[in-house]
Amino acid sequence: MRSKLTLTLAAFGITGAMALPNSAQADYPEQDIRLIIPYGPGGATDVIFRLISQEAEKHLGVSIVPVNMAGAGATIGSRSVKEAPPDGYTLLGSHDTIALSKLAGTVDYSYDAFEPVALLTQTVVVPITYADHPVEDASDMKAYIRDNPGQVRFGMTPSSVDHFYWARLFDVLDIDMDNVRLIGYQDTAEQISALMAEEIDFVNADMPSSASFLEDGILKPLGVSHTERLDNYGDIPTLQELGIDFTSATNRGIFAPKDTPQEILDTIADAYAKAIENEDIKRRIENEFGSVVHFLAGDEYREFLAENEAALAAAAENIEFQN
Repeated sequence: MRSKLTLTLAAFGITGAMALPNSAQADYPEQDIRLIIPYGPGGATDVIFRLISQEAEKHLGVSIVPVNMAGAGATIGSRSVKEAPPDGYTLLGSHDTIALSKLAGTVDYSYDAFEPVALLTQTVVVPITYADHPVEDASDMKAYIRDNPGQVRFGMTPSSVDHFYWARLFDVLDIDMDNVRLIGYQDTAEQISALMAEEIDFVNADMPSSASFLEDGILKPLGVSHTERLDNYGDIPTLQELGIDFTSATNRGIFAPKDTPQEILDTIADAYAKAIENEDIKRRIENEFGSVVHFLAGDEYREFLAENEAALAAAAENIEFQN
């Protein structure tokens, strides 16, 4: 009798994911929503998600409560959401690190373990060096490495976005990774401190972490890894203008547990879409965080994630991970 019931439910598409009744979906949301941020407070990821969520909750009629859940390379937070009920009341605010963790062998899941809700922002990557370094912009980098094989030092956090950034850029510039030295640090702040002490040659950073040092002339930008110059930093050319066909950004978006009903995903995405239409929020994202608003939802976001993971997987072929 039990097996017949199971087969009958399966035939109607009702599985162990416990699909919500239509009435529950129609009433969503009826309680506060937890947004898990898999990093500590104060960083760009934390601040950007809090900023946008404060506006999005106005369109949902309930509070979106940010919960910092740092640790294990951002996988404690992502795993918590992965294992949460698919009812729309637990969400993940994260970025490319979801795919990077799988490629590095840290976890066995990637984007496909979640339901993508919406891409919100892209924080543009800016390679930098110290003020007196002989390299003036990114187009000089290849020749400098050629003239100093095995001596040029690049800061990065192992298995992170910036680790993959260098691997991808080296591939575009046709630089053999055996001819450079990748120096590992815990985070971007440590890398920038080492750069200012001239212990390393290059760091790939973003405006939230480096703008004040660039404005004071302590550090030097080598190009913007974006299709266009940044509004507030219009004097910094793009890498493409420098003859390097390469773009890179930290892509921040919202994810839900697998099998969350599409109606709920659409409701959340619509609230965030309205939130980032707010001109004050747009201005803060661009001016304070060196980022751009880039909203994608549904199939467009799924396609974006598939292309993103493919590019990261190609870069991973040139990286020797140590777990």
